[in-house]
Amino acid sequence: MPEPGQHPGKTGIHPTALVDPRASLGEGVWIGPWCMVGPDVRLGDNVRLHASVMVEGQTVLEEGVEVYPFSTVGYPPQDLKYAGEKTRCHIGARTVVRENVTIHRGTAQGAGETRIGRDCLIMANAHVAHDCVLGDGVIIVNNVVMGGHVMIGDNARIMGSAALHQFVRVGHGAVVGGLCGVEMDVIPYGSVLGNRARLVGLNWIGLRRSGVDAGEIQQMRLAFRELYPRSSRGRSLLGERMDRVRQRYGHIDRVAEMLRFMEEPSRRGLTRPGQAGVSEKDVEG
Repeated sequence: MPEPGQHPGKTGIHPTALVDPRASLGEGVWIGPWCMVGPDVRLGDNVRLHASVMVEGQTVLEEGVEVYPFSTVGYPPQDLKYAGEKTRCHIGARTVVRENVTIHRGTAQGAGETRIGRDCLIMANAHVAHDCVLGDGVIIVNNVVMGGHVMIGDNARIMGSAALHQFVRVGHGAVVGGLCGVEMDVIPYGSVLGNRARLVGLNWIGLRRSGVDAGEIQQMRLAFRELYPRSSRGRSLLGERMDRVRQRYGHIDRVAEMLRFMEEPSRRGLTRPGQAGVSEKDVEG
């Protein structure tokens, strides 16, 4: 909704806002009181900066992005190697950034860009560090912090106060439990819990909510148990188990996606199974 006195489809800037005349503003943008927008910023149509929002650097906010008070977007990274290079920050359409969030631009040593996808929700007090890449539909709950170069796949859920080590990858559709310290990669559709995150199963609740049918979920359950048997007695090497899963279940797209993720190069390795104080039954809902 437009602010009082703002006509729909027309850009409105509060008198107390500081907007560099070189910034690019789309139609229907609203920039609220005490906001600041730098010269290299591009705001798409219907972007809304509520109040006391600071946007700097070579930063793009696509159509319909909404940023709540006291958030900063596109400021320099917290990296001692950063020397003022012209790096970037990009936020996809319709993403909502709540209060007190910090999103830093990339580094020359990384990809040069921090990128957040479309239709994401980043809740209050979260931190998205330099060179992070978040897919579409990601939800970041309150107080989550990320190190640099973290990659989060589409529709993943990172629950409250989780901490993600730099270079960690979180796969498509995975869920990271609250208060987790994630030091290693999380497989697609995986579910991790605990002070030091341990893989306790797949994100069964998320799979059901996204419309995956019961038959496929059962096949994924069997594939997961083949990859990570509950008993260590006579357990074969992970590579051998992956080969068996590929032969038996590789025709299932989501299982194939998990296997591709596990085979890709990783700076951190894969999160290992463990109870972390809960059982698989606890996360099935």
